[in-house]
Amino acid sequence: MRALGRSLELHFIDGKPDGMLTAEVFNWTGHVLVIPRIRLKDGLARAECGYTGVYILLGEKDADTAAYIGEGEDIRQRIKNHAQSKDWWNQAVIVTSTGNNLHKAHVKYLEARLVEEARRIGRTELDNLNTPPKPSLSEAAIANMEGFIDYLMMVLPAIRVDTFVERVRKTSIQSNDDDQPNAVAQFVLDYPSQGLKAKAILKDGEFVVLAGSQARLKWQGHEGTAVTYEKLHHELVQAGVLNPDNNHSVFVKNYAFTSPSAAAAVIYGRSASGPISWKTPSGQLFRDWEALQLGDGPETVSTTPPEDVEKTIS
Repeated sequence: MRALGRSLELHFIDGKPDGMLTAEVFNWTGHVLVIPRIRLKDGLARAECGYTGVYILLGEKDADTAAYIGEGEDIRQRIKNHAQSKDWWNQAVIVTSTGNNLHKAHVKYLEARLVEEARRIGRTELDNLNTPPKPSLSEAAIANMEGFIDYLMMVLPAIRVDTFVERVRKTSIQSNDDDQPNAVAQFVLDYPSQGLKAKAILKDGEFVVLAGSQARLKWQGHEGTAVTYEKLHHELVQAGVLNPDNNHSVFVKNYAFTSPSAAAAVIYGRSASGPISWKTPSGQLFRDWEALQLGDGPETVSTTPPEDVEKTIS
């Protein structure tokens, strides 16, 4: 069955994309409020901050993204306390319901599940010392809370909260399987001078690097360049997706990247152009393969060695 689309309504309270905002989804009782720390006084004056709900504090600690997940019957007071005791966060995400009909057991369950998911995914360092226990809820209440979380997991990435974005993928396609099915497009990256080989597939709109692929052991780019990809390389090491193995790292899990360039940058350990780094098994550049899919290019095969590709993009 084809997945149905959903509409997310964002309201920029200040009229600015980096200011306060609210997020709601049709037919969902949840309500999300984002408050930058520099707007804390105005944000906490809003009525929903006095509701029962959960909250996520976001920021950086020791150059790593960090988060703290909590709950409260009066979120306003909890945030005020954290403003005094925690200096690393710069944004608060407050999750309540439009009718203030979440009660204490509901939000304790939500808090426990969010902490559990954040630890499982491992993208963000949690300032929480422990994973709180789940309270006793009826079977119906648990089902309702899990449905609430499903909606929340759609909303949070849309407002650039990536703590709960799962990019490890389970698939029956293995990196050492030479007979790949025709249902997915296959690509390879070969960098002989560094002893690196990688395989990827394009499936369901995701560029998935397969387990067994290799990457540089450490980021090699110049300081201040490709900061996002440098952080991603570090994040994958911290999350256990990339494991050190002698002079390079190995993907121990299939991982979905947002683009071929992001995948190539992590593998090279420096800025990279994905469309000219990845090839089909027959040697066709991703760029040319893509042009064919769009009906805009002839079928061409590149023989550019990986070393020359990296010189081009450095």
